[in-house]
Amino acid sequence: MPGETDLQAMLDSLDVDQRPGTFVFVTDADPDLRPDAVAMIEESEGTTLVLPVEVARRAGLEVGFEAAWLTLTVFSALEAVGLTAAVSRTLADAGIPCNMLAGFHHDHVLVPAARVDDAAACLRGLSSR
Repeated sequence: MPGETDLQAMLDSLDVDQRPGTFVFVTDADPDLRPDAVAMIEESEGTTLVLPVEVARRAGLEVGFEAAWLTLTVFSALEAVGLTAAVSRTLADAGIPCNMLAGFHHDHVLVPAARVDDAAACLRGLSSR
């Protein structure tokens, strides 16, 4: 099934699910932690892992930004235009920082754990449902 490309259709059907747990971004961590990562991004400066915060603490890593993970339940196409912008603008207007990750089936938004309820409400407000 192809993903949705129409921005209004994506926004009209948008909902969010929260992944259980709290997550942290770390870089250049012990490679043995890679199996525990829920996301990994290779950059020229190093490898970024998104780890459950308890895994990072157990490994003795510095924990900074503690994030909740929200999944946009709309199946957006990788070539869709505007969804990331609409989501980030809505959160920015509410003063909520976000970090976006795209998967094949869904987009994911990491927001401050302390603001997850506010962020979810803002994003659900984009939907016509």
